[in-house]
Amino acid sequence: MSAPEIPSRWDDEACAGATEPELLLYRSNLLGSDLRVTNYGGGNTSAKVSMPDPLTGEMVSVLWVKGSGGDLGSMGMDGFATLYLERILALEGRYRGREHEDEMVGCLPHCTFGLNPRAASIDTPLHAFVPHRHVDHMHPDAVIAIAAAAGGERLAGEAFGGELGWIPWQRPGFDLGLKLGALCRARPGLKGAVLGGHGLFTWGATARECYEATLAAIDRAASFLAARARPAPFGGSAGAALAPGARRAFVIALAPSLRGRLGVTRAKVGHFVDSAEVLDFVASRRMRELAARGTSCPDHFLRTKIRPLVLDCDPGLDSPPDVAARLDGWLAAYRADYAAYYKRCRRSDSPPMRDPDPVIVLVPRVGLLSFAPDKATARVAAEFYGNAINVMRGATDLSDYIGLAELEAFGVEYWPLEEAKLRRLPPPRPMDGRVAVVTGGAGGIGRAVAERLLAAGASAVLADLAGPRLDLAVEELAGRFGPDRVRAAVADVTDEAAVVGAISSAVAEYGGLDVLVASAGIASAAPIDETSLALWRRNLDVLATGYFLFAREAFRVMKVQGTGGSIVFVGSKNAIAASGGAAAYNVAKASELHLARCLALEGARHGIRANVVNPDAVLHGSAIWAGEWRAERAAAYGVPPEELEEHYRRRSLLQRCVLPADVAEAVYFFASDLSAKSTGNVLNVDAGHLAAFPR
Repeated sequence: MSAPEIPSRWDDEACAGATEPELLLYRSNLLGSDLRVTNYGGGNTSAKVSMPDPLTGEMVSVLWVKGSGGDLGSMGMDGFATLYLERILALEGRYRGREHEDEMVGCLPHCTFGLNPRAASIDTPLHAFVPHRHVDHMHPDAVIAIAAAAGGERLAGEAFGGELGWIPWQRPGFDLGLKLGALCRARPGLKGAVLGGHGLFTWGATARECYEATLAAIDRAASFLAARARPAPFGGSAGAALAPGARRAFVIALAPSLRGRLGVTRAKVGHFVDSAEVLDFVASRRMRELAARGTSCPDHFLRTKIRPLVLDCDPGLDSPPDVAARLDGWLAAYRADYAAYYKRCRRSDSPPMRDPDPVIVLVPRVGLLSFAPDKATARVAAEFYGNAINVMRGATDLSDYIGLAELEAFGVEYWPLEEAKLRRLPPPRPMDGRVAVVTGGAGGIGRAVAERLLAAGASAVLADLAGPRLDLAVEELAGRFGPDRVRAAVADVTDEAAVVGAISSAVAEYGGLDVLVASAGIASAAPIDETSLALWRRNLDVLATGYFLFAREAFRVMKVQGTGGSIVFVGSKNAIAASGGAAAYNVAKASELHLARCLALEGARHGIRANVVNPDAVLHGSAIWAGEWRAERAAAYGVPPEELEEHYRRRSLLQRCVLPADVAEAVYFFASDLSAKSTGNVLNVDAGHLAAFPR
């Protein structure tokens, strides 16, 4: 069996006339957009470019290299650090040995070219000391599998026919750069090098030559692995994976309990993966043994911790409640093990121990769950552990898998330079790690609410009827806030099964639920003697029963999760001050208000709060007000429909229009910790309406 080749996507026409730095960016984006080449945020590229010195005008050699942070696939020109190559090379004279290696990082800013503010990464010396114009450093699973296998140096020789050199594992830094440069001088015919347990270096005289050398090396590694693949990976199956529906149901039932325990000090979002590769691993005989060995590539364990938590259960026999009841013991053991690892390995200058909870949780026969302060980070962590699984599979096919030695792993995880990078991250937002479901999410108020929660860091599921409004709302919000943080759930609020499905989809996507905002609505008007039973029932079905169904399902999840929650109803001024000719609507809105009080009473001991925002006359962006309701209310007040908003403004005490964003701000107050000590409350957003003053 042979592995499929990674096709070259280099297009000379697409980059005709590009400068060397622009070709470097083109190459970087091509490489970073293929996960077979490198993982998200992993790897780096460089080019040595002749440029005029901004002070002297003399031509100097400038190292353009991907800076600290960022992602090759999506970076722009501002993602590169630029340094005087001659100054970096001259630092060899100041180097005092590996025990002083970190001090060399402080020298790199003094080598900056052109006042570039982009910080240079720790891999900069590895690119500088390679005597080739273009250099790529990637983390392809196929190459790392060889690099992390027992007998890796011999296997690399067989796989690459002597065209790539070998350097045993060593933490990236100045000394590794010197070793890489020495290898190039000793063997000038090499096309690259394999770093033990770490990744791949390749080089070339041109940007295209370097790019295609990288692809060729990965293809050779993949073919080498494919020719030696075993039909039963990881020692064979320990039991068949559950059926897809059973896997999803198990995760939906278990995830809130797990998320609640992992989010005690800081809220976290979950991500679930049950790909074929993951299932091969979690249903295998060697899963526990190999998982305990930890990961190898530094990029992997920086995002996944050195090893995952493996649940000691059989989901084919154990029910989710049975498994949930044992979580505390498993997590306590994991935390104690992590604390012992920190204590064994720490040095006098080590940063304080970080969160001891697992990032990756392996569920036998079901899949992989990851947890992080936001969805994108959780997803990327899961992807990285997927890379680690691929590495373990390839390595065990070749010989056996070797994880990184504990002291070496700790040295990277608690590297002061990594700590400095973490400290440069922006501070957390108020609702990072929170998950919200917004009913009527495609409407004017619902969409504004979702936007406000997303801006504060939450992930949002927009529940609404299927249609272009929902599709457009999700598309636009995902474009602004990132596709990981926005989901759609098609649901008719009067359909119990659809409501259960909507809440279940939120749990499946994010691991749980913290906020429910019920804003789905209709409106109708008719004198009491002309109100049909169908109209009466329709109002109660949507505005009372619909709110009840979503609140009940959200309450169930929040209760199991054990970390509290917030339920916010978007009510109406009519809940307190009835309008003539709208009895069905008035009564339904009043029932919402009382339901919220009931939820506040029952939820208090679970930390679940329930509050109501009562808006009035929010016409902007509303599908309700675009229909018959506007004409009906205009007729009731004796004004033309186009003057209805002005009529509402004039009747308010503050003489102001109420907009969806105004309602969203009030909802945010109740949804967030700003109102942590408020439940059973009502907040009017009606620009002042005397009859609706709460009494």
